[in-house]
Amino acid sequence: MKVLPTLLIQNGCLVPSAGCEGLDPDPLEVAASLLDHGCHRLCLLDVDAARSQGHNREIIARIMHRFCQATPKVCIQIGGGIRSSDQAQFFLDQGAAWLLVGTVLHRAPHIVDQLLARFRDHLTAAIDVRGGEVQASGWNESARFSPEEAACHIQEQGFRRILFSDIPGGNGGAPDFHTATRISERSRLPLLMGGTIRSAQHIAQASEVAGIQGVLVDSRLVLEAPELLAIRAQACG
Repeated sequence: MKVLPTLLIQNGCLVPSAGCEGLDPDPLEVAASLLDHGCHRLCLLDVDAARSQGHNREIIARIMHRFCQATPKVCIQIGGGIRSSDQAQFFLDQGAAWLLVGTVLHRAPHIVDQLLARFRDHLTAAIDVRGGEVQASGWNESARFSPEEAACHIQEQGFRRILFSDIPGGNGGAPDFHTATRISERSRLPLLMGGTIRSAQHIAQASEVAGIQGVLVDSRLVLEAPELLAIRAQACG
C-alpha cells in the first residue's frame, strides 16, 4: 500500500483538507519535514489552478526539486489545472511521475485525447464522488453517470490508473470503500483513493479492498503519525 502525503496549495500557502486543521501554512517547510521522516512520495494539488484563479507552479516546482535532489526513489503526483500539453510537460520536466486530470475529462475531451497521445503512462484520471454521485466539475455539479460508468469510460480511453476522490459529506465522513470496490471491479485499473482517508485504521481498511494500491493522506496526519510511511519501498508503478 502506497501512502502519498498530500499538500493542497492555495495562494502560496498550505490549506488543510476536510477534517484537518492547524497545518503549517508554509508548504516548503512541511515538505522539508516530510523529507526528514524519510518520505519519498508526495501528492501536490494546486487549488488555485484547479479553480482557474491563478497557479502555484513556482512553489510546486521548488518542492519537487527539493525532493528529487534528496531521494532517488521520488514519486510525485501533481494535480490541479492540468489542461494542456505544455502544462503537463512542465511538471514532468520538474520531476513529476504522475499527472492528475479531472475537470478536462468532462469539459474538454479533445484535450484529454492530446494528453493521452503524449503522456499516457504518466496520467491519472480522477473520479470525484460525493454520496455515491460523480461530480463533474469542481465538486459543484453532479454528472449524469455512475462511478462504474466513469470507470468504464476511463478504462476504454486507455488511462493507466484512477484516483477515486471520495469527497467528504455523507456516510458520517467514513471512507466509501463500497464505491471504491465498484470502480476497481469495473475498470480493473490500479486505484488510488483519497479525501476521507484520515487514520491508520482507514489505511488498513483500504489495504483490504482489492484494487486499491495507494491512498492520499493529508500531510498533517502523516507528520503526526509518521509510522504511516513505514511501507515506502515501492516505486510509483
